[in-house]
Amino acid sequence: MIMAERSFTTIENHWITLKDGTRLAARIWMPDGAESDPVPAVFEFLPYRKRDGTSPRDESTYPVFAAAGIAGVRVDIRGSGESSGINDGEYTKLELANACELIAWIAEQPWSNGSVGMMGISWGGFNCLQVAALKPTALKAVISIASTVDRYNDDIHYKNGSHLSAQLSWAATMLAYQSRSPDPAIVGDDWRDMWLERLEQEPFFMEEWLQHQRRDEFWRHGSICEDFESFDIPAIVIAGWADGYRNTPLLAVEGLGEKAKALIGPWVHKYPHFAWPKPRADFHGEAIAWWNRWLRGERNGVETMPSVRAYILDSIKPATRRDFDPGFWIAKRRWQPPDLHCFYVEQFGGLMEGMPIPHAPEHPVYLRSPLDTGTASGEWFTLKPDAELAIDQRLDDAGSLTFQTALLAEDHDYLGRPVVTLALRCDAETANLCARLVDIHPDGTATRVSFGVLNLAHRNGNAAPAPMSKGERTTVSLTLDACGYRFRKGHRIRLSLSTAYWPMVLPPPEDPGLTIDIASVGLGLPLLGTHELIDVKQPDDPDPLPKYIEHAPGSTKRHVVRDLSAGLTRYEIHEDTGLFEHPGTGLSTRQLREETWSIAPDDPLSMSGISTWTCDMQRSGWFVRTVATSSIFCTAKDWIISASVIAYEGETEIFRKMFEEKRIARDLM
Repeated sequence: MIMAERSFTTIENHWITLKDGTRLAARIWMPDGAESDPVPAVFEFLPYRKRDGTSPRDESTYPVFAAAGIAGVRVDIRGSGESSGINDGEYTKLELANACELIAWIAEQPWSNGSVGMMGISWGGFNCLQVAALKPTALKAVISIASTVDRYNDDIHYKNGSHLSAQLSWAATMLAYQSRSPDPAIVGDDWRDMWLERLEQEPFFMEEWLQHQRRDEFWRHGSICEDFESFDIPAIVIAGWADGYRNTPLLAVEGLGEKAKALIGPWVHKYPHFAWPKPRADFHGEAIAWWNRWLRGERNGVETMPSVRAYILDSIKPATRRDFDPGFWIAKRRWQPPDLHCFYVEQFGGLMEGMPIPHAPEHPVYLRSPLDTGTASGEWFTLKPDAELAIDQRLDDAGSLTFQTALLAEDHDYLGRPVVTLALRCDAETANLCARLVDIHPDGTATRVSFGVLNLAHRNGNAAPAPMSKGERTTVSLTLDACGYRFRKGHRIRLSLSTAYWPMVLPPPEDPGLTIDIASVGLGLPLLGTHELIDVKQPDDPDPLPKYIEHAPGSTKRHVVRDLSAGLTRYEIHEDTGLFEHPGTGLSTRQLREETWSIAPDDPLSMSGISTWTCDMQRSGWFVRTVATSSIFCTAKDWIISASVIAYEGETEIFRKMFEEKRIARDLM
């Protein structure tokens, strides 16, 4: 049945007062007539500022929901945007309790039918799963995009015990985001006092994150993989192969079974109706059908969708910008852990089909990658389909130990997580091992298909790392990130191993290298297996984001500078959003990120990272700016972090805070 679109009203700001007196700011899209004909509601809870930060994507989706008779309630977390209070961290018990309180508030409103959905991408994707695990009565379904079920291993902090540089990048981002002023047009004359309180009390998140370098209770909190069995809210879990959160959809359906549906496209860290690379997906249609089933009780059959729908990348090539990735959509009615297509390394270094020969004579090869191996890795957390994505891997393969097949005689299709096993010896307490699965095209171009990293002290788990026994033969298994990929006939499959993957992964305190027994190397690739070819509907609107008024254009630059005289490599990032004005509010904003990572290729203790964010807000007669700087250095025993925030009203500096330099002991990392 085709339902007529409903008219709706946008409430630019509505105050919701929590039981503890904190006043939160909400933007609401309300179907007209809801007071007499109550409607379901979709709730999103973020620290990214509804007034300016997420307004483009909010305005691309919530009006569509409202026209379908579904209210949208977008709320800023305490201490962000126009909400009062102070943000106390990521996914804290207070944040989740506030979310549950807000869900109850929504369900009690006279315009509500009592059923609430929760959705979001990244932070909002995380907390909607975590809130669902708490089972608030009115929450009936969630849609989680670019999120995680395991906060330790599949977020921006750590990966198998390896320290991700994204941890500093994200701490710097949040310090900058949280330092921004509320909008006087919403909060009135109290804006300056609210801003100064926020500046004075906002935390530097990295201090807390570095206190927990192993998978302890801090990370188990909010990781729904700790108790999949008790999670009973229907969930669509969405991600893109080009994003760091690519593992979550398959992990969710493995853990949640029929309660979850997975959708994986070629995308970066964006909603699938406007993400790159294309093809996109009709997120609005998917979501409305999901909400109608679980929030209205409409028998539309969405619960019978395949467990997994995935886009299989077809022999893609790196590019300065990837607007479209060739491939094809498949469905798996029921997801089962895939069978593995096994390869081993023969004595001359070729990658051959089959299992490693048991008890084969040891064939040791010493590997010590230059510490700047990894500059072709791109960002862990990708927002644009440009140099944030991995580029041609020949740059990194030059510092790696590589094994490859002969030319493939037929196409090979895979979906799932590759696994590498090998035996090695190490002369230090720990070292990093990186494995990359690479597609070698006939012209030599090398495309990264999947990768994984392991801090060898975490070889037996992340909760209780243990030093390596120096010089002792040790067998390790490394599970790479999920992929969906077709290796074409005439191509080669390459396995690349390195002891560095910088700047994505920060180095351990020593750089001993590894002695790898290549006779022990095994590679298991997850076979696509039985599947259906399907079509995934494209969005009706190919350009759904609203257009704002441009006052200054944005720009992006990434440089790798190798100072041959000084023996130093720098990775430099420049990201300028440009200055854009919202035509409805008159508010103009701009964010500038300048970030530099530096290392000497033979000295792990030379590593440094500095990230500076400049955030501007203005309208006629009013201008504010914050400059937030975060940095990390290291010694053999400590991580050394520091941060500062400076705020300006007009040309006048009104606030300056220097976070005390912290030395935090390295915990086998």
